[in-house]
Amino acid sequence: MSTVIENQRHLFRIPDDITYLNCAYMSPQLNSVEAAGIEGLRRKSAPWEITTEDFFTDSERARELFARLIGARANDIAFIPSASYGIATAARNIHVGAGEKIVVLAEQFPSNYYTWQKLAEQCGAHLHTVPVPADGDWTAALLETLNDGVAVVAIPQVHWADGSLVNLEAVGERCRRIAAALVLDLTQSAGALPFDVSAVEPDFAVAACYKWLLGPYSLGFMYAHPRHHDGSPLEENWIARANSRDLAALSDYDARYQSGARRFDVGERSNLVMMPMIIRALEQIDGWGVENISATLARLSRYLAERAVEAGLAVSAAGHNAPHLTGLRLPRQDPRAVLEALNAAGVYISLRGDCVRVSPHLYNDKDDIDRLIAVLRRQRPQV
Repeated sequence: MSTVIENQRHLFRIPDDITYLNCAYMSPQLNSVEAAGIEGLRRKSAPWEITTEDFFTDSERARELFARLIGARANDIAFIPSASYGIATAARNIHVGAGEKIVVLAEQFPSNYYTWQKLAEQCGAHLHTVPVPADGDWTAALLETLNDGVAVVAIPQVHWADGSLVNLEAVGERCRRIAAALVLDLTQSAGALPFDVSAVEPDFAVAACYKWLLGPYSLGFMYAHPRHHDGSPLEENWIARANSRDLAALSDYDARYQSGARRFDVGERSNLVMMPMIIRALEQIDGWGVENISATLARLSRYLAERAVEAGLAVSAAGHNAPHLTGLRLPRQDPRAVLEALNAAGVYISLRGDCVRVSPHLYNDKDDIDRLIAVLRRQRPQV
C-alpha cells in the first residue's frame, strides 16, 4: 500500500514566487545534494587526504542504491556519463543481422535513436519506427509490430514528449518469445515510476541522473543483464580492470576485468563531487519510496488533468499516460507565446512538439497547478 507524501518543498531551494513544473527537463537539487557536492569540491583542495579506497567506496554505495531502485544487483550496474553512452554500449553487445528489424517509437528521444539508425545502416538491418498511436496506446501499437525478424526493441518506459506510457512487462514478455533484445531508456521514469528488472528482463537499461533521480548532470547508470557481463566495453580504462585497486601495479597490465557489469564503467567514474551527490539523492528517493513518489505525483497529475479539461485543454494520451508527466494540447494557440507568458508569470514547463509538458515533483502542490491553469486560461484565444 503506497502512502501520499506531504509537500517536500522545504528540502529544495526554490523561491516562493517560482512554480517549477519541469522535472522532466531537469530537477532542482535537493539542499542535501548541493551540500554533498560542495563538500566534494572541498575534498579536491586537499588531495593528500584522498586515498585509493576513496575511488571505490562511494561508487559501490551508489551502485548498490541504484540497483535497489530497479530490483537488480550491484553486480549488474555500470556507470555511464550519458544515456547515449549506455545505448552505444548496448548496441556494441547485441548482434543484428542483415534484413532484421530494430524497433523504435516515433519521436522518441534522440539518444535512443541515432545509435540504432547507424547500426541499421552498418549491418543492413531495417530501422522500423512505430507511428504515434491515435489513442495514445503505445503498448498495443508495439505488440502489433513485434514478430519474428525483430532483433532489437529500443524504447523508453515513458515517452519524453507527452508522458504516454509503455507497459514494459508486456513488451518484455513478447521480446523473450521472439528472441529480440530489449534496450530501455529509463531517464524519464527511473526514480518516479516503479520498475523491476526481474519482471521486464531487459538486456540493457540506462538512466541519466539529472532528472527524476534528482542527481547531477554528466552521470548515469546502466543495467546489464548477467548474460552480457562478459561483453565488450565501449572503452578500455584502468579502473575497470581486476588489479585497479593497486595503483602501484597499474602498469602490470591485467587483461581481466572487475566482476559483473563493472567492465562497462566509464573512465573517471569515481568523481569525488558527483558520487556523493547521487548517493544523497538516491538515499532520499529510497527514503521516500518510489511507489509513494509515484502515487503522490499521480494524485497531483489527476488534479492537473481535471483542471485542464475544465479550461478547455486536451490531455495527451489520456488513459495511457504516466503518473508524473502530462502533455497538454493547446487548441489554436501559439505554443511559444504561451511559454513566454508562463515564464513571465514565474511558471516553468517545457514545450515538446505541440505539447505543453507538465512534470511536477514532490515540491509541487495544487496551488502550483492552479497557477499554471490560470495563465493558460488567459492565453486562450477569444472566440
